[in-house]
Amino acid sequence: MPGYDYKFLEKPKRRFQCPLCSKAMREPVQVSTCGHRFCDTCLQEFLSEGVFKCPEDQLPLDYAKIYPDPELEQQILALPIRCIHSEEGCRWTGQMKQLQGHFSTCAFNVIPCPNRCAVKLTRRDLPEHLQHDCPKRKVKCEFCGSEFTGEAFENHQGICPQESVYCENKCGARMMRRLLAQHTMAECPKRTQPCKYCGKEFVYDTIQNHQYHCPRFPVQCPNQCGTPNIAREDLATHVKESCGSALVLCPFKDAGCKHRCPKLAIGRHLEETTKSHLTMMCSLVGRQRQEIIELRREMEELSVSHDGVLIWKLNDYSRKLQEAKLHNNHEFFSPPFYTHRYGYKLQVSAFLNGNGSGEGSHLSIYIRVLPGEYDNLLEWPFAYKVTFSILDQSDPSLSKPQHITETFNPDPNWKNFQKPSSSRNSLDESTLGFGYPKFISHDEIRKRNYIRDNAIFLKASIEIPQKIMA
Repeated sequence: MPGYDYKFLEKPKRRFQCPLCSKAMREPVQVSTCGHRFCDTCLQEFLSEGVFKCPEDQLPLDYAKIYPDPELEQQILALPIRCIHSEEGCRWTGQMKQLQGHFSTCAFNVIPCPNRCAVKLTRRDLPEHLQHDCPKRKVKCEFCGSEFTGEAFENHQGICPQESVYCENKCGARMMRRLLAQHTMAECPKRTQPCKYCGKEFVYDTIQNHQYHCPRFPVQCPNQCGTPNIAREDLATHVKESCGSALVLCPFKDAGCKHRCPKLAIGRHLEETTKSHLTMMCSLVGRQRQEIIELRREMEELSVSHDGVLIWKLNDYSRKLQEAKLHNNHEFFSPPFYTHRYGYKLQVSAFLNGNGSGEGSHLSIYIRVLPGEYDNLLEWPFAYKVTFSILDQSDPSLSKPQHITETFNPDPNWKNFQKPSSSRNSLDESTLGFGYPKFISHDEIRKRNYIRDNAIFLKASIEIPQKIMA
């Protein structure tokens, strides 16, 4: 190896330095022919390259004339140096030859653990390591007195059966670990235990209170029917559906029967009162029929338009036209509508195959006045302009729609526009309405898009003055 690279107190004199490595010579040798000195290793490496000349003066060399220089080596070993661990804090200084002896006591020198645990550390850290960290140190358990290596002691800690520990359920009890399992399972007041009825886990000292509320706790039927072990949560169902001793109302209670008896006796009651129950049901059906009629009337009133405009869509036009052709004077009726809020109630009808002079060739359209909720508040006869239209369903972005429109003003002398009465019969001409028997021909209606998706739209609008609206 090359020369010494220690931390000298003073830089070595030139005569102590190897010309090849510029360090204090290690195992110096002298070339006797020229007197130059080198580290033995440095010179060997130089000559191994095949150049047999002195590195200093380039004179030929002879291996037989190279000799060790022990006197120079002793001078070099006597040079004063600092410890190689001086930067780590070691303050030792001495001759180079004393360094190895110093290492045997240097607190900063790295040495192997004497317990052969494979750890290397500085001598000053060794006591701490031997006492606390070495896995092969000898440690005695303070609880059971057993001796372990450090590594085995770490595994022993936390499981020593003699160690005093607190109950894990935080009940406050303290005991040796070997007694803990028995305590936790059978003695601890904070241990968990399943309810034997519902299976849920509870703290032992609260499970008694739970049984007062447990849904599966067995209870007795309040009717004393004798059914055993009814779960608390099933009791209501039992009393309502299964208990033979429970008092129940007659199934015809909604029809008016007030009879109440044990469930087991209800069958006999039904057999004995069949006739009276039938009478009650007939009466109930009659009342419900009347209520349905009233509800339908109210629903119709709610769905009626109140702005004087009706747009009536007749779907499935081709089928309805064939139906009208098969049945003479077959009339279709629109939903009723009002001219305005609290106004006249009107209805539109259509003969798809025509009526009167338009029969077989035209669509006929009429309007009639129906008995309304507010007739006693209105002026009679009805005298406001009526406009009928069949709507062109062409796309407005492609062509302007061309609706067919007819308008008339009612004659106050016509029966059709007098105040209607609920006593009108179907033969009264005033119930037939007023309108146009030849509103649009069958040929004309198929032009453009009056029929689209097998449907037509008929519109009726009433022109009401603003003062009437107000």
